Amino acid sequence: MIAGMFAYIGEEYAILMEKVGNKAEAERAMKEVEKMRETIMRDGYDGEWFLRAYDDFGRKIGSNECEEGKIFIESQGFCILGKCGLDDGKALKALDSVEERLGSKYGLVLNNPAFTKYYVEYGEISTYPAGYKENAGVFCHNNAWIMCAEAFMGRGDKAFDYYTRIAPAYTEEYSEVHRLEPYVYAQMVAGKDARRFGEAKNSWLTGTASWNFIAISQYILGVKPEYDGLMIDPSIPKAWDGYELTRQFRGDTMKVTVKNPNHVSKGVAKMVVDGKEVAGNIIPVFGDGKEHTVEVTLG
Repeated sequence: MIAGMFAYIGEEYAILMEKVGNKAEAERAMKEVEKMRETIMRDGYDGEWFLRAYDDFGRKIGSNECEEGKIFIESQGFCILGKCGLDDGKALKALDSVEERLGSKYGLVLNNPAFTKYYVEYGEISTYPAGYKENAGVFCHNNAWIMCAEAFMGRGDKAFDYYTRIAPAYTEEYSEVHRLEPYVYAQMVAGKDARRFGEAKNSWLTGTASWNFIAISQYILGVKPEYDGLMIDPSIPKAWDGYELTRQFRGDTMKVTVKNPNHVSKGVAKMVVDGKEVAGNIIPVFGDGKEHTVEVTLG
């Protein structure tokens, strides 16, 4: 997971260095990022998903070779956001493995299979009952990383599907199962190995809301601030006809209408700002404090 974060955040750092005119540092950083991506694909891909880690003795954590805890959720999200395995189908295979092995009605469990005994290399997480907390519970915080990864890969249907599995507005019908306030995220939901599968625990005690806001706003709806302006890069369910939103950005007000006539998930075919077509999908910075209309057509 940390290696994936290095690749993901490292590229952002390199872009920042380029923007401030430090080209030497930008080049140095990108070289390190590329080295890390090569290392991840050589030593951190397990055939169908990304490893979680190696322990102090060099043993694999989160590998198909393991007796239990063969796959963990965290690495799948951040390694893909770090652009690992994009060109050879391995990233998509990892996401398919997430649904196959971690997926459940109430969200994605943290690992699978659940631990049924104590393992020194896994420590505390193997002491929890199967299906609870970090032992194969639905740890809501890291579900968002998979939403972001699915949207990044252009699979808007799956990204939004995962969003609805844990978002309070979509889980009210399970209130007798969740037994939680219907307007707040839980830290975790009992996983598919648990005795009370679907029962939520520890409301308010989580960073889930902030990460899910990033997932739905920046990755699914695709409204993401960039250095040169406001990017509109949706990854939505194909069935959507479009949507409208208002975004305050650097003192200006952007009234955005997204149209999806061809019912695709991803790809901006045309952007019109204040009646004039602009190249690409970044709304420029006006800095005039006024309202601007933006029409985006997917295709």
